[in-house]
Amino acid sequence: MTDVELTTKKDWVSDQEVRWCPGCGDYGILTAIQMLLPEFGNRQEDTVFISGIGCAARFPYYMNTYGIHSIHGRSPAIASGLALARRDLDVWVVGGDGDMLSIGGNHLIHALRRNINLTILLFNNRIYGLTKGQYSPTSEEGKVTKSSPMGSIDHPFNPISLALGAEASFVARTHDMDRKHMMEMMRKAHEHKGSGLVEIYQNCNVFNNGAYSEITKRDARAEMIIELRHGEPVRFGPEGEHGVVIDHGVASIVEVADVGLDALVVHNESEPDPSVAFALSRLASDMSSPTPMGVFREVERPEYGHELDGQVARAQADKGKGDLNSVLHSLHTWQVD
Repeated sequence: MTDVELTTKKDWVSDQEVRWCPGCGDYGILTAIQMLLPEFGNRQEDTVFISGIGCAARFPYYMNTYGIHSIHGRSPAIASGLALARRDLDVWVVGGDGDMLSIGGNHLIHALRRNINLTILLFNNRIYGLTKGQYSPTSEEGKVTKSSPMGSIDHPFNPISLALGAEASFVARTHDMDRKHMMEMMRKAHEHKGSGLVEIYQNCNVFNNGAYSEITKRDARAEMIIELRHGEPVRFGPEGEHGVVIDHGVASIVEVADVGLDALVVHNESEPDPSVAFALSRLASDMSSPTPMGVFREVERPEYGHELDGQVARAQADKGKGDLNSVLHSLHTWQVD
């Protein structure tokens, strides 16, 4: 294999005009990825972006890589097939909360459960943008939209909780207003061997503008973003005055001065049991509560493609030992003229 030439952001930008609404959070995510990819030393022709349907699904058009703009919700399934058939490729999955958590929810959880080597970016703006503002699986209860004029009565998904429940081996959250943090989370997900899910809080300035502003605007972050740092007590605030404790599996926010530093939960993203990570994921109960950001979980589990390769190798080693004819005729058979 020949050496890969060094690339820059410009090399990863396609010749297609970017057609998102002015001010959409997708622009920041696109720039973050195009700035990040040169770090990995991969070729554009060995990189694939696979999307479903929705605003986020236009992503492959804007990347100077191979790409598949697939069908609604099916991007994790299509990406799974490609990642297993072509183990040499760097496969990314891009989709929105409506695309991957509604019709695509089943495909997403099984890609995570199987631990297929995919980097999955879930753009969560809590609305259907492409189809003009219907409520989505992450919209809050009571959300008034074109498809819920009296307010949504659906209980929303928490994507991080969902991923942890599916035993995903890498789960993280970031937001579109912090490029450095986005790139860090994407980098870690990409370096992880297995399924890596990054939820990205993303603003839809047309149909759900400011959904996360109470959390992500610059002057609110110190009080509202709980940065998860491996091996450190979970605390936040301008002076680190707030903290998180877990009692009987339930996480709650306390004042450090009241309980003492030793009472705070120490974040361990490599803990095999996802219970503590799950409790932390439940802290974000709405769009105006302190919200954890960072890596919730990163554990080693057998990667599906590697295990599959092992089975194929064993089957090839046993070639000739089986009797295909006896298998074909072991049950009732018939002939079609």
